[in-house]
Amino acid sequence: MKRHVSIGLYIFLLAMLLACTRPGDDPVESRHGTSLQTVVSPDLAAIDSLMWRQPDSAFARLQQFAASPKAGCLDKYNGHYCQLLISELLYKNDYAQSNRPALRQAVAYFDSLTLLPPFKGVPEGRGIKETLSNRNDRITFLTARAHYINGVGYYENDSVVEACKEYLKALEVMEERFEEKELVGKKAKFMTYTYNRLGDMFEDQFMMDPAIDCYKHSYDYSVISPISFYSISNALYRIGKQYNMKGDKDSANYYYSQALAIMPDSTNAYYRDIASTQALLSYQLTHQAETALKYLKQFAVLAEDNNERLARYVVIGDIFFEENSYDSALLYLEPVLENKGNMFLQKKVANYLRVIYDSLGNQEKYNECMRYLAIHNETGAENSALVSQLSNLYKMYMSQKQEIEAREQQEVAITKTLRFVIPIAVALALVIVVMAKLRSKKLLRKQQEEADRSIEAERQAHRMEQAAMSGRLKRKNEEVRELKDQIKRQDELEASPKRAESFTDEPICRLILERVQEGQFKAQMDCELYKDAALDKEQVIALRDAADRHLDYFTKRLKKAYPDLTNSDLDYCCLYLLGLSDADVSALMQKAYPTVSQRSRKIKAILGDDTSLCTTLRNIANTDL
Repeated sequence: MKRHVSIGLYIFLLAMLLACTRPGDDPVESRHGTSLQTVVSPDLAAIDSLMWRQPDSAFARLQQFAASPKAGCLDKYNGHYCQLLISELLYKNDYAQSNRPALRQAVAYFDSLTLLPPFKGVPEGRGIKETLSNRNDRITFLTARAHYINGVGYYENDSVVEACKEYLKALEVMEERFEEKELVGKKAKFMTYTYNRLGDMFEDQFMMDPAIDCYKHSYDYSVISPISFYSISNALYRIGKQYNMKGDKDSANYYYSQALAIMPDSTNAYYRDIASTQALLSYQLTHQAETALKYLKQFAVLAEDNNERLARYVVIGDIFFEENSYDSALLYLEPVLENKGNMFLQKKVANYLRVIYDSLGNQEKYNECMRYLAIHNETGAENSALVSQLSNLYKMYMSQKQEIEAREQQEVAITKTLRFVIPIAVALALVIVVMAKLRSKKLLRKQQEEADRSIEAERQAHRMEQAAMSGRLKRKNEEVRELKDQIKRQDELEASPKRAESFTDEPICRLILERVQEGQFKAQMDCELYKDAALDKEQVIALRDAADRHLDYFTKRLKKAYPDLTNSDLDYCCLYLLGLSDADVSALMQKAYPTVSQRSRKIKAILGDDTSLCTTLRNIANTDL
C-alpha cells in the first residue's frame, strides 16, 4: 500500500511546481525550432544518477535541493526534468504519486522534443532506425521514463488500460529510437522494469501468454544488466508461474528449477518463494503432502516478516484443503483473511474458507466470506472487458513492432542485394565490353588460358605464403607458451603464502579487525552505509581457509558435529570466532541487522549453548570434536 506524503513534502512539491513555471528562456527551444541543445542542472543530474543506486538517499537530496535558492531558478526543461524525478522518487520510496498534473505536462513536453512518428508506425520514406540530425539520447530516455512513471500513476488510480498504454508507449520510444546493442546499463534496467510492470498487469488478469512474453523479455534484459542479485532468478520464477497457471506443469517445474539453480544464496525471501511454489507443484504432481508440508513449514519459520509468513500459510492451507484436513487448513488460512494485507491472497483464502465453513456448518463464518467476496470480486463482464482491452493493446503493439522489424529486415535485405548485384552488373558489363573487343575465338581462348595460368600462379604463391606464415605462427605460439609457463612458475613461487603464527595473525583476520575498529559499526544504521567495509566472496573464503589451517579444520569439524549448520552459517561462525558483534557482522556481510541477529540466534540454538557465540566457538575450536 502506498504511503501519502507529509505536509513538509507537500510544501516541497509546491516549490518544485513554482520552479517549473518560472518564465524565461528555454535552452532547448530556439527561434528556428527545436535544437535539443540542453543545459542540464548538475544537481538534478547527480540526483538522477544516485536514484538508480540509492533511491532513499536521492529522495532526501532532492528535498534538500528544493529548499535551496537553485530550485527557484530552473528553466522550462529542468523544471519538467525535476517533476519527472519527483514522480520516480515518490514511487521508488513507496509514496503515492502527488504531482500528477505537473507530471503529465512533463510527458507532453518531452514528447514534443523527441519528434516521434505517430503511434501507427513510421512515415513512408523514413528509415526505421534513422539517426535524426537533432536526436538527443538523453531526452529520448527521459521521454520513455516519463511515459513509464505516468503509467505507474494511472495504475495507482486503478486506470489499468491507461497504464498499459503508457507502458507500451515507453517501450515504443526505446525500441524505435535505440538500437538493440544500445540497450545496456540503465536502459536495460529500465526495459526490465517496464516489462515486469506489464507482465504483472497481465498476470493479475490471468493473461498468461502476454505475461510469459513480457517476463521472457525481462529475463533477457536482466541478463544484460541485472537490477538486483535476484532479478534473473525472479524472471525465471515469474515465467514458471505463468506456465503453472496454464496447466503446463513440466515447463513450470523446469523454470522453477532453473531459477533455484542460479540463485546466489538460499537464505533470502526470493529463494523461499520459489522453493515454496515448487513444493506445492510437487505435491500437485505426486500428492505426497507430508514431504511438501515439511519444507513449507520450515520456510514459514524462516519468514522475515508477517507478509511472507502469511504467504507461506496460504500454500500450507492450500495443501491441507486439498487433503480435506479442514481443521488444519483453518489454522493457517484464518490468519491470512484477518490480516489486512495482500487482497489477491485474501480473495483466494476467502474462497477456501467459504467451502470449509459450509462443510463444517458454520453459517455465520460462511456468510462473512460470501460478503467479502461480493465486495471485492469484479463482475465477469468487467473483467472480460478489461482483458479484451489489454489484449487488443498488446496485439496492436506487437503487430507494429513486427511490422517495424519486418521493414528493418527488408531494408537490410535490399542493402545486401544491392551490394551483391551492383558488382555483378559492373563485372558483367566489363565482360561484354571485353568480349565485343575480341575479334576471334582464338584470341579469346588464349586470353582465357593466360588468365587461368595467372590464377593458378597466384594460388600457388598464396599456398606457399600460407605455409610460410603457418610455420612462423607455430614457432611464435611455442615461444608464447614457453613464456607463459615461465610466468606461471614465477607467479606460483611469488604466491606461496607465508604461514602466520596464529589464526588472528592471518592477513584476512587483521584486515577484518582493522575494519571493525575503524568502522565503529552501529546496529541501528542501515548496513548499506558501510558498503566500503563489506567483505567480498574471496575474502570470506580466505577467512574460512585461515580457520581450517590454524584450528585443525575448524569448519569441517563443526559441520560434522552440527550437520544442521549451512555453509553460510559456517562463514558467520568464523566471523564470530574473531569476537565480532552482530552489528559488525551486519556491516561486513551487508545483511540487515535483524537478519544477522536472527541467524546468530539460530546458530546458538543449533550449538545448544547460551554463552556468547565467540566463547562457544572458541571452546569448540580448542576441543577435539
